[in-house]
Amino acid sequence: MILLVTTSERASECAKALNEATGEGVAVAESLPRATALLRAEDYRAVVVDQYLFESEPHETQTMLEHLGTAILVQVNLAISGMDRLVREVRAAVQRRQREEVRTRQAALAKLHSELNGTITALLLSSELALGTPDLRPAAAEKLQSIHELVKKLRQQLESAGVTGQPEPLARV
Repeated sequence: MILLVTTSERASECAKALNEATGEGVAVAESLPRATALLRAEDYRAVVVDQYLFESEPHETQTMLEHLGTAILVQVNLAISGMDRLVREVRAAVQRRQREEVRTRQAALAKLHSELNGTITALLLSSELALGTPDLRPAAAEKLQSIHELVKKLRQQLESAGVTGQPEPLARV
């Protein structure tokens, strides 16, 4: 969902163009306080704000910015920007955000993979050393062997779900 914040008479035309170009629903707010209220009520992928409002209402601008959440902010001057430029800027901003999210997700997965791999290696070594203990009772050896097999299975699952480093395909926007 995209939030378009403007007092422009072209607001409905802009909203229609954004909807057709992105396939996203577009909500229109005619003021920054209204935009802030909408941001409190719902999450948006992008918030497109007419630059005129930023310049004419600095206090309301700050309040609205505090409620952006994960939405990407796109400032446009609708007085001089055509529909093509508006659509192009919003598409570029959303695609940039998607790439950032993919990279962040991949980095988090790589870190988790690395941390789990170290722990799994330690568990495997510890269980193998414990299994090699002389005079180990058969019941304890059986339980240790079971733990060892479960940890090996966990390692295989982790490797099969490994982080590839290849970016996921971006959704069409």
